[in-house]
Amino acid sequence: MSLFQILLRLPARTLYLALFATAIGLLGFGLYLQHVKGLEPCPMCVMQRYVFLAVALIALVGGLHGPARTGSRIYAALIGLGALVGGGIAARQTWMQLNPPAIPECGPGLEFMLESFPLGEALPMIFRGAGDCAAVDWTFLGLSIANWSLLSFAATAVFALWMLLRREGPR
Repeated sequence: MSLFQILLRLPARTLYLALFATAIGLLGFGLYLQHVKGLEPCPMCVMQRYVFLAVALIALVGGLHGPARTGSRIYAALIGLGALVGGGIAARQTWMQLNPPAIPECGPGLEFMLESFPLGEALPMIFRGAGDCAAVDWTFLGLSIANWSLLSFAATAVFALWMLLRREGPR
């Protein structure tokens, strides 16, 4: 039996716990870049972290629950929704990095926006981004943090789709 066949037969519980561990690892790396390397996250980066945290928590609950077919699909749908939201934010930031504003400006931080404005007004400001959201302060293999985040959310969306469509194996 090949490694791929083994992965296809893993129980939903194991797969959700693996996604949880992966998401927590990504969040941990973001915190490492922030606190050890001194890279301050922009508002869009912080929003992506919140989505990764939400995905991680849903995956943890799914892993601890060990759901049957219907429950597994509910968790997969929630994870997929999170992946689409986070991917949208990461895609917008990637676009901003490829097409930076003519006059870079650093806007207010996420906390200030959420404390000072109602959510309906703060969200458009967050997604508009600021000069700091367009800056590329770190790369790995030629890709920025926003690029890697977009790839991670895309992989999470593929995982969610696979969990939605797979035949249920052992729990």
